[in-house]
Formats: sequence, C-alpha cells, structure tokens
Amino acid sequence: YVDSNLTGFVNILELSKDYKVDGLIYASSSSVYGANTKIPFSVSDSVNKPIALYGATKRANELIAHAYSHLFNLNTTGLRFFTVYGPWGRPDMAMFIFTSKIISNKPIKVFNKGKMKRDFTFIDDIIHGTKSAIKKNYNYEIFNLGNNKSENLMDMIRIIEKEIGKKAKIEFFPMQPGDVKESFADIDHSQKMLNYSPKTSIGKGIPIFIDWYKKTYMKR
Repeated sequence: YVDSNLTGFVNILELSKDYKVDGLIYASSSSVYGANTKIPFSVSDSVNKPIALYGATKRANELIAHAYSHLFNLNTTGLRFFTVYGPWGRPDMAMFIFTSKIISNKPIKVFNKGKMKRDFTFIDDIIHGTKSAIKKNYNYEIFNLGNNKSENLMDMIRIIEKEIGKKAKIEFFPMQPGDVKESFADIDHSQKMLNYSPKTSIGKGIPIFIDWYKKTYMKR
C-alpha cells in the first residue's frame, strides 16, 4: 500500500512536469498531524510524528511535491482534508457506516468508549476551498480544509439517530492503533490565502447527508 501510494503520486507529478500543467492540486489529510498534541492543528506545526501508514504516505507526498515545485517550477497545492462528509460520501467512513447500520438495526462499533472528537467538514465547504486553490494556483502551498470546530463523536451519532428516528445499538471498544482522539483544523492560513470560510455545521450538514442516503439506498 505504501509503495503504490507513493509511486502513483510520483507518476502524477512526473506527468504534470512533462506535460507542463498549469498546476497540481492534490489531496492530503489531517492524518499527517499524527501524534501532535497542540490543538488546533496548524499548517505551521511540525508533522514529523505520523502514527499511521496512511498519514505517513500523505506527508511523504507533500515533501515530494515540494521538491518538484522547487526543482521544476511546478505549482503544487496540498489540501489537508478534515473528516469530509456529505452526499456521495465514501461508504468506508464512520458517518456512512453508522447510518447504514442504525437503519438496519445492526450494532455500531465506537472506539475509545466514545471519547473522540472530529472536525467534521461538509462537502460543499471542501469544494469551495478546492475551487479557490485551483483558481489561486500557488507555487507551493499546504492548506487545512476543515470546519474549524472539534465536535464530539457522540453528538454526531445523536444527530444521526434523530434524523433516522432510531436509537443506535452501540458497542464500545478501546482506542484503535493509529487513531487519534481529536482533530481540529486551524484555518487561519486558508482564510487568508484562499478566502476559505466554511459555513455548514453538523446540525445542518448531517440531515442533508441522511436525506441523500435515504433517497439513494432506501427507495430501491
């Protein structure tokens, strides 16, 4: 996995260089912050302590992109996404899994006994930030795209329960290896350089996601 991730990214950088693209905007992740204890996470923080292979490969991608920008004058912008959710979201993400299992009366697994916090970021806000990064097309930049709020995981589950009209059957587990207790994006740099301003709270965004899920998966 690690080798294929890095090799694939280098291939994209090589093709971008050879075909002289105007700029490359790529997905990084909040996972690069790893074992950092300073909250909120800032792009100026050290990110040299990844605790998961996924985060390590994303940080490696950022470093390789920096070298390409320096050596070949290739514009690259990395976007550190924070727990993205919304319609057409990935089915392997917690919000999608919880929704599916609660509707089906199946138990959900909640780690660290529910004492987790995440900066849930609605897809429309992510799109706004991504479009701005494309338009600005900086020589080399890294930006946090988060909602600038750290929400309790159990609050997310309660909103899902309310929208579905069912109580979740919860199985609590200890912390998973490679996971973090909290994510929280400092978006000062993104606000300044991208005019990024997320507007969607989980109270507004989760009902939109649930409505999409019901229309997509429950009316077949």
